Amino acid sequence: MTLYAPAETHAPVRPSARGPLGREILALLEDEARDASSVRTLAAQAVAAADDIARDDDVQLSLFLLYALHYGSLADLPTSREWDVDLLAARQVLEAAFEAQLRSEITVPAAPDPTADAVARLLFSFTAPTPGPSLARYVAKTASAEQLREFLMHRSVYTLREADPHSWAIPRLTGRAKAALMEIQFDEYGSGDAGRAHAGIFAQTMRGAGLDDTYGVYVDAVPAVTLASLNMMSMFGLNRRLRGAVVGHLAAFEMTSSIPNKHYGDGFRRNGFDTDVTWYFDEHVEADAVHEQIAGRDMAGALAEDEPELLGDILFGAAACLAVDGWAGDHILQAWQQDRSAVREGWEQHRVAS
Repeated sequence: MTLYAPAETHAPVRPSARGPLGREILALLEDEARDASSVRTLAAQAVAAADDIARDDDVQLSLFLLYALHYGSLADLPTSREWDVDLLAARQVLEAAFEAQLRSEITVPAAPDPTADAVARLLFSFTAPTPGPSLARYVAKTASAEQLREFLMHRSVYTLREADPHSWAIPRLTGRAKAALMEIQFDEYGSGDAGRAHAGIFAQTMRGAGLDDTYGVYVDAVPAVTLASLNMMSMFGLNRRLRGAVVGHLAAFEMTSSIPNKHYGDGFRRNGFDTDVTWYFDEHVEADAVHEQIAGRDMAGALAEDEPELLGDILFGAAACLAVDGWAGDHILQAWQQDRSAVREGWEQHRVAS
């Protein structure tokens, strides 16, 4: 299908605006001389207009664009805007509202003693698989090839930058927690072999499925809640006061990865995709079974022992990972169960129009 044809050239990607704030941010990224003084007010207006920050298109796309300035993930973003005080002020407005919603809506487990063993035991119990319908099980048993391509579009928003959001925590940690994080991240980036970096393996998966592996090309296709999953990681990683949350997030992320990736690989094999496509998922079945042990005890547990005042945020980050990724997965699963597409209606037209 033309919809999924990889691009022959990797032209700069600019997502389409989803509201007044995003429209102004895109204009500021296109014109470095444009006055940015109104953007904080627009951010406050976007927050006031949002019924649900995590699912608000204008808020989440705007956060995505503001974080992209730090990652350099979209081609040709002006470096002069990275530390623009007006854009940073707007980002703070959006982050404050987003964090407030997460803290008010997400249930955090009661804190154990701040010891590595106690924290690890709680995290393993908290992230244990649950029975019932799940996106991973649907992919394994039911999803069509067309649905699997939609799944990859959603996953591409984070996975083509895999590990980067958590890497912001490296200079913010010390001692045992930092060493454990580095052990995980070294593997995520290919253990010194660029050809084995997980983001690159996922790009191969996308190409093998007939998709474009240009970063950001499918941002217009995904809803706000998919962007919220990545934005939450970026918010945790880029704010030093939230270093406990980014550690907790990574711990939960690794602890809930191995079994779902086994299901994902099975679903792609069932639809006739070869090892060029399934390698990414198969790699994570083994790698994340190791990572979860390091993340739970040596990273999150050690951080709680060394800085017990961060234990609450470690647990908040873990709970937020499960909750927001669950919201994003539920969006896809519910659409498919209702025989609907899980991508935004008319997104191809939005892409062409931009």
